[in-house]
Parts: sequence; structure tokens; C-alpha cells
Amino acid sequence: MCRYRAGVLTVTSVNVNGLRAAAKKGFAEWLAGTDADVLCLQEVRAEPKQLPGHVGAPEGWHVVHAPAAAKGRAGVSLYTRREPDRVRVGFGSAEFDGSGRYVEADLPGVTVASLYLPSGEAGTERQDEKLRFMGEFLAHLKGLRERAAADGREVLVCGDWNIAHQRADLRNWRGNTKSSGFLPEERDWLSQVLAPEAGGYVDVVRALHPDVEGPYTWWSYRGRAFDNDTGWRIDLHVATPGLADRAVKGYVERAATHAERWSDHAPVTVVYDL
Repeated sequence: MCRYRAGVLTVTSVNVNGLRAAAKKGFAEWLAGTDADVLCLQEVRAEPKQLPGHVGAPEGWHVVHAPAAAKGRAGVSLYTRREPDRVRVGFGSAEFDGSGRYVEADLPGVTVASLYLPSGEAGTERQDEKLRFMGEFLAHLKGLRERAAADGREVLVCGDWNIAHQRADLRNWRGNTKSSGFLPEERDWLSQVLAPEAGGYVDVVRALHPDVEGPYTWWSYRGRAFDNDTGWRIDLHVATPGLADRAVKGYVERAATHAERWSDHAPVTVVYDL
């Protein structure tokens, strides 16, 4: 018997670009209307006590917030309809566990995580930090997959991965070959995450939409990027193969107009038939 509503698990991930600001622009209304069973948020940029109750601890949800030690930066959260069996903040990194970039929860049959991978900036210390994070995190992903397999569980890591893996994942790829987020070493790292002989994970939305440009999930606020759909696909559902095979629908909840956006990212939702 399936342990989720209607025989499916619906998971949504979104970088809110500041949850307090997003709540004032339409996130609260979106949250009240979503059918998701699990919600993964990134770049929350707030302490739990700073959030209004209907956003930070809404009725009908179990919520864990993992804010960054540096106030007003990063921060990830998980909202689940059912109470998790276990919650873990961070992935055992002395450098990054206090940075508000990773939280995971065990639900029946699956471990779900919210990830905010550092954005980086080519040629700077920020990029060095991103590369250090990536190195530690790949080791965690491998260990997490192995532990889950031993327990008969699947894994789903959702979030802002801040890497466009392929040319199809950003509109202006030619102009960004030297930009953080599309550097060869970043793309190669994500290839390792997704290689069967290495990380062993699957990019779920790409697997569902193998031959399309995008669907993009982030558009700069500058210029007319949103109106022209000049975006990047950097918000991903990355799952173990057993769960990825059960994905029946994946889509980006793109706002109808620029004025209706409550973040520079859009929610990415996948329905898993369990």
C-alpha cells in the first residue's frame, strides 16, 4: 500500500530569494494552494522567528528551517505534510554545516533533501569555496546513496544546484562559457553526480524532457530576461534511479507575467507514482 496521498508523492523545490520578501509578493498565496507533499526551499535568508506564522510554520505542515550562521544569507527549509522520521542539518562538513545550505529528512521509503549549492564567481575566492563544497558534497551523495540502498530507500536531492549542465540548460550558453555556473569543471562535476559508475543519480526533469531547451527555472531581474525566456535551468530534482523511474510528470511553475513573480526562480514540481 502506498504511504502517500492518492498513491503519489509530489515534490516542489524553489529558491525563494528571501522568504520574507517572497511572502509579500505572492508566495503565501501559492503555498496555501499547492498540492505538494514536500516543499524544498532555498535562499530563505531568515531566522524562523522572523517569519510570519502562516509562512514559517503553516498549519498542516511539518517544517524544519536551517538558517545560515551569517545573518541574512543562504538558508534552506523543508516543509512536509507528514512528520519526518529523522531530520539532519548539514552533511558532516566542518566548513559548510553552519552555512544554511543543506537539510534532509527521512520520509517513508525516501530521504528528501533541500540543497543550496554556492553560486560562485569565476576567478574569486567565492569560486574556490564553491569547488570545495562540491568536492565534499559529492562524497556525501555517494555515501547517502549507498546507505539508502542498504536500507531499501530512495534519495531525492532538490534545490538550486547553481550549475547548468548542458547547453540546453541555458539560453545564452555561448556568452557564458567563462561564467560561474557553466564552467567546464562545474559541468564535469555534475556529470560525475549523474554518472552511473560515480554518483549514480538521475536528473529527473531532464530525463522526462530529454530533447527540449530548458525548461528554464531562473531568469535575471535585469533587462527583459523573463519576457524573452533568456533563462538558466539550475534548479534540479536529482534522484536515485529507482525513484527517478517513478517520475510521471515534471514541470516548472513559471509565472504568467513578470509582475506576478515572487522570486527570480520558479518552482520546479515533480510527481512520483509510488
